[in-house]
Amino acid sequence: MIRLMVNGSAREVTADPETPLLYVLRNDLALTGTKFGCGLGQCGSCTVIVDGQAVRSCMLPVQAVAGQAVTTIEGLGSPERPHPLQAAFIEERAAQCGYCTPGIVMTAKAFLDRTPRPTEAQLTAALEGVLCRCGTHERVIRAVMRAASMPGGR
Repeated sequence: MIRLMVNGSAREVTADPETPLLYVLRNDLALTGTKFGCGLGQCGSCTVIVDGQAVRSCMLPVQAVAGQAVTTIEGLGSPERPHPLQAAFIEERAAQCGYCTPGIVMTAKAFLDRTPRPTEAQLTAALEGVLCRCGTHERVIRAVMRAASMPGGR
């Protein structure tokens, strides 16, 4: 039995300790917002926040996060009350297919928590490792910069 703290709730799962966190989130906890992309930690679609740090959940054994705070895209906001970062993505139409969007949002959230008033260059560098093939990079940058300027936007 592995005890986790996911999106503010204590959870217990029965899984091999070496199972990637991504699989536990999606298959055992039904948190399907976190996406499987490459499975090699290179695309960023599986990014979640663990104790304030953006991490690739496809490469992280679930045992490594036991007792740590894990936040997924579902833990940021809801359709009724989106997090300011999510609201900015909607306002800027910063998603096309949307597959990579949870990874981008979670990476941006962790970055904004550390750098509340970033420059565009800092933000571009921070998001460099999350791949999007739809070509919405300019809208993504605008959305994150918008969120950074909003009260509570982090």
